Amino acid sequence: MRACVIFNPAAKGEKAERFRRQLDAIGATCALKKTSAPGDARQLATEAVSEGHELLIAAGGDGTLNEVLNGIGDAPDGFTRACLGVLPLGTVNVFARELGIPLAVEQAWAVIRNGRETRIDLPCVEFSANGVKQRRYFAQLAGAGLDARAIELVSWSHKKKIGPLAYVLAGLKAVAGKLPQIKFSAGTNRSAGELVLVGNGRLYGGNFKLFPQADLRDGLFDVCVFPSAGWLNLVRCGLPLLACGNVPAGAVQRFQAETFTLSSESRVPFELDGELIGYLPATFSFGRGRLRVLAP
Repeated sequence: MRACVIFNPAAKGEKAERFRRQLDAIGATCALKKTSAPGDARQLATEAVSEGHELLIAAGGDGTLNEVLNGIGDAPDGFTRACLGVLPLGTVNVFARELGIPLAVEQAWAVIRNGRETRIDLPCVEFSANGVKQRRYFAQLAGAGLDARAIELVSWSHKKKIGPLAYVLAGLKAVAGKLPQIKFSAGTNRSAGELVLVGNGRLYGGNFKLFPQADLRDGLFDVCVFPSAGWLNLVRCGLPLLACGNVPAGAVQRFQAETFTLSSESRVPFELDGELIGYLPATFSFGRGRLRVLAP
């Protein structure tokens, strides 16, 4: 299987340094493509599929993984032609944790060399940007409202120093602003809230099992609608989430759906795999078992 590794040569951190020290060995068996700016990984992934590479390895965090995933999708029959591999070099690495991929570089590389191909569901979001219809794929999670605003506010220096806690601090800053209502619609199911979180897998933000019933292969989104995301509800939900990895049942409305729409009368951002993508309205749907990925 022809393999290509897509990575940021300027990435900082201990894991990135350890990865670079192994580049000679990795480059002996794989093609290497270096990014130089945001969005490059997506273009390089499309290029790699067009060149006949059958395995595309995203070496980075969840943002890099999302770009590579969408680059595969940009290539004609990309998800049929190419399999995804993951070298988790980021701060949180939610998708790698979901699949049980080790976070240590050497062990993750061993999974790529010896792991098995599995098929999981491939979520898709359709929305408009500047009047042009867009389609984006994601692997693990999505969110609209407070968490997307928090991602806008995350400080890179805090993220490197304190890891996932940086998102908590950014969330505290975001909650001080106005929180518009978001409408959730899935067939006859209707709801509204100030924060909507969407899971393909169980995990959100690291080891938090916010979607305990989620399954990467069941063809269903797990959706959490928080009627309120103000200070009181944030404390009510945040403390159990940090302590136990879940939220009180009465603080959230839960739904499962094959497809649904999020909308708002205000300008509300949404994120995919921890990356700010666009603004509502957005329609979510699935490609059942469409993504091929290497896992332990």
